Amino acid sequence: MKCNEKNMIAFATSSTPVDREGWLNKRGEVNRGYQRRWFVLKGNILFYFDRRGDKEPVGMIVLEGCTIELAEDEEQFGFKIVFHGPNNRSYILGAESQESMEQWMKALACASYDYMKLMVAELQRQLDAAEEETTVTPPAELPKPPPRQRHNPFNRPESHHRSQSVRSAPGRTENIPRTKVSFKDIHNMYGRKILADLNKWRHAKRNSEAPLIIL
Repeated sequence: MKCNEKNMIAFATSSTPVDREGWLNKRGEVNRGYQRRWFVLKGNILFYFDRRGDKEPVGMIVLEGCTIELAEDEEQFGFKIVFHGPNNRSYILGAESQESMEQWMKALACASYDYMKLMVAELQRQLDAAEEETTVTPPAELPKPPPRQRHNPFNRPESHHRSQSVRSAPGRTENIPRTKVSFKDIHNMYGRKILADLNKWRHAKRNSEAPLIIL
């Protein structure tokens, strides 16, 4: 159909991102011949121009309520946009290669608003399923370590370890504090005893000739 609305013309030539563009052969509705047109897909609207870079499209197709199908009886790499219902026409287009045809058919099939709603619903369903799977239920009770079967000699009570490492010297009590004794004190303590024993021995010798045995 012819496009005369100023707002649609402005949208067709605006800087809005293009989903796909390129040359396609379009079959005419009256003469049934094919004409080479420059097609631009923006959202769910397919514009076509006489030449690339034109300021105004010669027509547009709103991609709602239609299906994209192969045109097997037409020229090679042909496909069609089919609007279902009474008095609805079909647009038959031809691409330059198999790859171009497949890319155009995929882009046109995904352009409708109904398709986008289905995709959003499906993505929401997958997101809800992923959130349910990632919900981790903590365990009711943490596992306990197995009992130790072997005796560790280093695991001794502190009091027992202290009693084995600190021993008292023979003949003394741990509760008696140690005192520092000088050499002079030791000399006086034992020297007096020796002098007393020596004097006893001299006195006994003078009184008796028999030797005195000091035990």
